[in-house]
Amino acid sequence: MTKLVPPPLLSGPASVLAITAALAGAAALASPAAAAGDYDVGSIHISQPWSRATPKGASTGAGYMTLTNKGAAPERVSCVSDDASAQCQIHSMTMEGGVMKMRPVEGGLEIKPGESVTLKPGGNHMMFLSLKHPLEQGGTVKATLKFDHAGTIDVEYPVLAIGAPAPGASAGGSTMQDSGGAMHMQGGSMQGGSMQGGGMMQMDKR
Repeated sequence: MTKLVPPPLLSGPASVLAITAALAGAAALASPAAAAGDYDVGSIHISQPWSRATPKGASTGAGYMTLTNKGAAPERVSCVSDDASAQCQIHSMTMEGGVMKMRPVEGGLEIKPGESVTLKPGGNHMMFLSLKHPLEQGGTVKATLKFDHAGTIDVEYPVLAIGAPAPGASAGGSTMQDSGGAMHMQGGSMQGGSMQGGGMMQMDKR
């Protein structure tokens, strides 16, 4: 009769390594939902934060992300500070009389219960004012966001190439392209570095 002989049990360092590898694999299988770069604070889920590199001499940059309110009450978000500029604000973009106007969102950007708000090029976005240095591809911008109810959280925005589309989006999908996400102030107005159609953008200083 053929006898089945069990394989020898591992002992010492080999055993520790095997157990560690098994536990790591189990943990990876158990939590696939937490994508890299996503954040949760209170009832708010923050996904896909990113930014664009800026050309030399640019005084401003921009940050983008998607905010989802999983709670039952509305939330408002504002940017407290960041490590790349002197001031951080959330700006809205509206078309008025053929002119794209950009203005700070007073009192924070509202996120209604069960809804998602996407900050993106050509739309609402986070503005880094008076840059301390150019935003370089491969770097990150760390910003502190404040929510009325959820509290505060630090979010890192990976910097993509100048003019890059949103992660996962096809190139050219944006309705407006500026010079790497940067805007250049000229008195009270702002003009995108390469806005399609030669339109003008104005910034309300409120």
